[in-house]
Amino acid sequence: MRTTLLATVLGAASLAAHAEAATYALDPTHTFVAFEIGHFGTSTNRGRFDKKQGTVQFDRSGKTGKLDVTIDTASINTGTDAFNKHLQSKDFLNVAEYPTARFTADKFSFNGDKVAEVAGQLTLLGKTLPVTLKANNFNCYENSMLKREVCGGDFEATIQRSQWGVVWGLNFGFPDTMRLVVQAEAIRQ
Repeated sequence: MRTTLLATVLGAASLAAHAEAATYALDPTHTFVAFEIGHFGTSTNRGRFDKKQGTVQFDRSGKTGKLDVTIDTASINTGTDAFNKHLQSKDFLNVAEYPTARFTADKFSFNGDKVAEVAGQLTLLGKTLPVTLKANNFNCYENSMLKREVCGGDFEATIQRSQWGVVWGLNFGFPDTMRLVVQAEAIRQ
C-alpha cells in the first residue's frame, strides 16, 4: 500500500512537471545570429544571418529545455555584397555544399529562474562540435500585442573557427577566435 501511494504521488509529480513544458517558436523579427571577428587588430568585422528558424521546448519550473535552430548560411549579411560572396564561398561557409548550419541543445543551466547557459552542438560545414551559449540577459514576458508569453535573451560564445575547418586567412593574420552573438526571442505556441 505504501509503495503504491508513493508511486502514485511520484507519478503525479512527474506528470505535473511535464505539464509545465511549453513549445516556443523563434520570432524571426527579434532573433538574430551574428558573428564578430578581428580584422588585423584594427577593427572588427561583423555580419549576421538573416534567415533562421527554430523551436524551443522550455520548462521554467523543471529548469529544463531543448532548442533546435537552423540557419540559412547563404543569408549571411555583412552589408557589403563582395564580402558576403566571399563568406559564402568555399573559403568560408561553402554554402553550395552546406546550405545550413544547425544548433541543437538539451542542457539549459539556470541562475534562479533565469536561463544562464545553453549547452549544445553546432553543426557547421558538416562537422558537429559542442558550443555553450552564455546568457547576458534573459526574461519572459506577456506580449500585449500577441497575447502570448515570449521568452528570450542575449547570448554569446567564442569559438575557434578552425575546429570546423574554416582556416582561410589564418596564415596572414586573421584570428582563429570568432565571437557568436545571439539575440533571441521565442513565442509560446
